[in-house]
Amino acid sequence: MQRIAIIADTHVPSRERDLPDWVVEELRAADRTIHAGDFDSRRAHDRIDALANGALTAVRGNTDPPTIDVPHTATLEAGGVTFVVTHGTGSPTGWHERVAETARSEAAADEPVAVGGHIHDVVDTTVTGIRVLNPGSATGAAPADRATMYVATVADGTLTVDLRTE
Repeated sequence: MQRIAIIADTHVPSRERDLPDWVVEELRAADRTIHAGDFDSRRAHDRIDALANGALTAVRGNTDPPTIDVPHTATLEAGGVTFVVTHGTGSPTGWHERVAETARSEAAADEPVAVGGHIHDVVDTTVTGIRVLNPGSATGAAPADRATMYVATVADGTLTVDLRTE
């Protein structure tokens, strides 16, 4: 069984000073970390990478500087589950479909799990057969009303996702 911390939209330091302590603890406890973009600074990226002990799968968000060398989409295979990570940049209208389509086009797996950020809303839904997750903002950066993240466990192709908040 693997434990995966799923976060996005940290926006440190432009909107928030730092990660909440409880998020730091969840990242330390995880076997892997997924970040769906908008670190906002190289310092934030490097800190999260260190907390993930180098087991970070991350993508570029629309506010990330070019000094953060991450792709626009990334795939993680863990415990028999394929995660396709993208930020989902663009209008909030159509976000769910855009993220699901990215997962469908990027994954070799029949049923990938799409992970996105950008809209700062917690999402766990299915779009045309693709499970779509958005952990919200790990710092509660506006327009989010509180800090949120997911903690996923995967084993033998089974995925369980739990929402964490302050």
